[in-house]
Amino acid sequence: MSAPVVHLSRRYTFAASHRLYADTLSPEENEAIFGKCANPNGHGHNYGLTVTVGGPVDPETGFVIPLTELDDAVRRNVLDLYDHRYLNLDVEDYFHLVPTGENIARMVWQRLSGPLAGRLERVILDETRNNRFEYPAAGANP
Repeated sequence: MSAPVVHLSRRYTFAASHRLYADTLSPEENEAIFGKCANPNGHGHNYGLTVTVGGPVDPETGFVIPLTELDDAVRRNVLDLYDHRYLNLDVEDYFHLVPTGENIARMVWQRLSGPLAGRLERVILDETRNNRFEYPAAGANP
């Protein structure tokens, strides 16, 4: 009989700026699509990041994963690279990718899928009070 799966979600924050702009589009097309978010000087957010892992509970420790291990993976692979950065210019992930909330959530997933292999269940990115991005979406296979 296999052990039941328990999910652990942990919240993190980081501040970053970005510009929503696609080089393949004209300035007019970018403004029509992205509006004020295409501002040449960019704009910033205080992002909320929730990382959910799942797995059986270790019978010795009582953990799905030690919090220090989870925190270290998120810090090394996301926070140290994204926090207080201008994503378009400072983070290689977005040199050729528009740093929308959708793309940031996907890239965070990709960055964590190695160190948290087999345990990563979900990444939720809160960009604003009204904008939340979840990857993978319910029922999706990333």
